[in-house]
Amino acid sequence: MAGATSTAPGAPGAGASTGTPYPRRWLALMVIALAQLMVVLDATIVNIALPQAQADLGINDANRQWVVTAYTLAFGGLLLLGGRIADYWGRKRTFIVGMIGFALASALGGLATTGEMLFAARALQGAFGALLAPAALALLTVLFTETTERAKAFAVYGAIAGGGSAVGLLLGGVLTEYADWRWCLLVNIPIAAVAIALALPLVPESRAHGNTRYDIPGAVVVTAGLVSLVYGFTKAAEDGWDAAATLGFIAAGVVLLAVFVVIELRSNHPLLPLRIILDRNRGAAYLATTLIGAGLFGAFLFLTFYFQVVLRYTPLEAGLASLPVTGGVLIAAAGASQLMPRLGAKPLMVGGAALAAIGMLVLTQIDVDTSFLTHLLPAQFILGLGLGFTFVPLSSLALFGVPEHDAGAASATLNATQQVGGSLGTALLNTMYTSAVTAYLVSRAPSPATQVKALVHGYSVAFAWGAALIVLAGLIALFLIKVRKGDIRTSGPAHMG
Repeated sequence: MAGATSTAPGAPGAGASTGTPYPRRWLALMVIALAQLMVVLDATIVNIALPQAQADLGINDANRQWVVTAYTLAFGGLLLLGGRIADYWGRKRTFIVGMIGFALASALGGLATTGEMLFAARALQGAFGALLAPAALALLTVLFTETTERAKAFAVYGAIAGGGSAVGLLLGGVLTEYADWRWCLLVNIPIAAVAIALALPLVPESRAHGNTRYDIPGAVVVTAGLVSLVYGFTKAAEDGWDAAATLGFIAAGVVLLAVFVVIELRSNHPLLPLRIILDRNRGAAYLATTLIGAGLFGAFLFLTFYFQVVLRYTPLEAGLASLPVTGGVLIAAAGASQLMPRLGAKPLMVGGAALAAIGMLVLTQIDVDTSFLTHLLPAQFILGLGLGFTFVPLSSLALFGVPEHDAGAASATLNATQQVGGSLGTALLNTMYTSAVTAYLVSRAPSPATQVKALVHGYSVAFAWGAALIVLAGLIALFLIKVRKGDIRTSGPAHMG
């Protein structure tokens, strides 16, 4: 992480300080990968369970997005602080506390009796995930100091980050269909228990030296600002965009984010050193990541509901039906790594955004009986290809020209902007969906068929907004990014979640 120098990561007396590699580093990698899988699974496994959880707990359409945004807001808002805590408090200690907290929060969510209890559990999961994820990444960096070994370790970590979402879709479908939606959260408990039992003897402790101050005011203000913005979007779904509460929360969010910038400018130990994002290329990359996250998270939410509510897919069928996006991402990401040295970052980002937007626009043409094979499968695959071609250059740009002592903060910022974008996008698209459904029903005679058509209309509107956000990300890449071919190379951990 940022500015980290490590204590010995080996057995007592051996480690980085003596140049001796930690002998059980590959076993430690297995533990770290298991914990990372738990965090990645949670991003998609709950999506498949959400329709049943919503019905079971009586959550209304305007508030259901909190199941997603409570997690992503807490995770994204606290990720930078979590990285600092891991560096200074101890990476192993932070890693284990993060796993314990994540498991307990998962238990709380699995036993939830109200929507509010589930939202709170998801926020706690996000907060402990913000401790766990950067600690895991920092441990890898400290454990694997030799270039070839580090590349292999991050390849394993990246495979978990990329493939874990697909596992989550399938596992979420199996658990929801054959057990209960609650097991999509409770499954984290045995995973965490195994990881903790293995981490205690296998993972070494390390920490940074020097000044260990934390930017607590910055973390509190930025998280409060983001929560206020999302709540403002939620109030818009319930009361309208011109309601006093809507405008008040959105205005408060903007003001708090402005205060956060002032705090960071004046702090001697800023949570987010502004020099990281004020660079033209990096700033554009972070902004594009935020917008793509906004379009992507919302699209996944509505695809899940469309599959299960309109097309009547079972949870397992919905999980399987969502896999073409993941397949497209993995194929394009592998291709982008090979193409970037030849083409450069900008053509891949612009082309990828265009492909993703096309896939999203094809999804706006859904109906009550749309064919999976001829419409939904190719649309999702194109969307996935576009995202894969975009993510790889974005990850590299996020670390372009960053001094070594800012590398951890820059990588964490990339992850945080994607989560924050997902939070804001899910709330915004859910509001657009709710407004579109209401407007559709106002002018038509009520009937079961009309109700279903209204839902489909709402999903189409949400996909259209998602396409617009991705197009905007492509335009930012086209006009703001000036990095030439050969200036950057594909980076290691920056794109891992």
